[in-house]
Amino acid sequence: MIKFDARLNAMKRRLENQYGFSNVVPAIFTSNPPFHTFFLQGHHSHKTNPSRWPASNLQRKEISLGFFSPGSSRYRYLGIWYHKVREHNVVWVANRNHPIKGSSGILSINQYGNLILYSNHSQTVPVWSSNVSVEVADTYVAQLLDSGNFILIEDRSKRIVWQSFDYPTDTLLPDMKVGLYPKTGHYLTLTSWKSADDPGTGDYLLKLNPAGSPQIFLSDGRKNYWRSYPWPFRSYTGVWNFSFINNEDEIYVAYFLADASVILRIVLNYVGFIKHLTWHESTGKWKECVSEPINQCDIYGHCGPYGKCDSNHIIQKFECNCLPGYEPKSPRNWHILRDGSDGCVRKRLDTSSVCGHGEGFVKVADVKIPDTSAAVWVNMNMPPMDCEQECRRNCSCSAYASIDIAGKGTGCLAWYGELMDTVDNKDEGYDIYVRVDAIELADIVQKSNGSLGRKDMLVILVVSVVSACGYMSPEYVVFGKYSIKSDVSALELYY
Repeated sequence: MIKFDARLNAMKRRLENQYGFSNVVPAIFTSNPPFHTFFLQGHHSHKTNPSRWPASNLQRKEISLGFFSPGSSRYRYLGIWYHKVREHNVVWVANRNHPIKGSSGILSINQYGNLILYSNHSQTVPVWSSNVSVEVADTYVAQLLDSGNFILIEDRSKRIVWQSFDYPTDTLLPDMKVGLYPKTGHYLTLTSWKSADDPGTGDYLLKLNPAGSPQIFLSDGRKNYWRSYPWPFRSYTGVWNFSFINNEDEIYVAYFLADASVILRIVLNYVGFIKHLTWHESTGKWKECVSEPINQCDIYGHCGPYGKCDSNHIIQKFECNCLPGYEPKSPRNWHILRDGSDGCVRKRLDTSSVCGHGEGFVKVADVKIPDTSAAVWVNMNMPPMDCEQECRRNCSCSAYASIDIAGKGTGCLAWYGELMDTVDNKDEGYDIYVRVDAIELADIVQKSNGSLGRKDMLVILVVSVVSACGYMSPEYVVFGKYSIKSDVSALELYY
């Protein structure tokens, strides 16, 4: 970049005379034409003429707002980007679906207090607007914050009436939200660009689903194909922390950096991947630290309903298994074609009951728990045994999990219906307990009997005791990765 002090002073005087600006920030011209260059601030009072920004940029410590042309595109867009980073990566675009076809461009606060982007200097062709209802008797000011949030505020009350953070494009910055405002129905979502040269709305959407236990879904316009871990969201100590808010006014998740000097952005790119990128000044490049989805097991429902995916088996053997008590719905597809998308069905569906006939629960350890869209938080602080009782009482409860919730205790999460998208994860997984019939429990006990000759195994016979309220306390059998809970006496095996 090259500074032109004399030219800046002349332009400063001309802009102040022509557009009535009271504060013009010193400018930097660049030889990189896609990103246009001088930085301005202004405000508008409804008692005067509207303030206008021509082909110019607002600049903060790390962030600039101005006009740019992506890649080989001839069109111009109003956007926000990192101006101190050598690669001017755009993080927000105002007129993404309505480009300016030419070299003109005026950003104005009109007589109604709205930000308006025009494609010509005569201000007769609007291409974008903040489109908010405001009090016409007040003064409104546009500001670009260090966070990258471009805001329109009521000058007297300092109330934000519009902000770019409420209208994300393909990038999530620290403090930005993914969620919704329930009262208005407005969703805060990420949508990909169409291509590297076109910031128009692409095919991929990242959206928070607040139902059940909230989780984030990535879709391709037709169906979901990736799902985050559900709430409670886990933070990464020393890197970033997640914040989740759920009240009558807003439901959202946001992230905050532990080190404010780190430049990190989360991008939904135009081919449908979520990239976590950090800027490394020493190399002058962005470094990818997280990418989703990674493999087949990250694809939503890869092993179908009641299936479980293990990414460790993708190369050597089939990665799909059925949850305890279930079997492949399409054996040929499952065993020969290695296609698990049809999922699994309950064994002995027509001949055995899981309601009041000696049924129990089998523990499936260390998994990304199934889709929680239809799950219910029975209680935010409930002992695991009470959680099991709640699930047992309702014959439609297909599984439950006891999950630690910071500051609240151990929550009880129950599924009523289909178990979809269960994935092995030994590092960040939870344990779930799947409802099975009495025959499945007996089969597991019988299989465990074959291991009784092992010298490193202590076998203890545990007799269930019926309490005064008529409930029989749960007992356990551990076998491989699974353990069972049932109403019958059982063997407890310790390895």
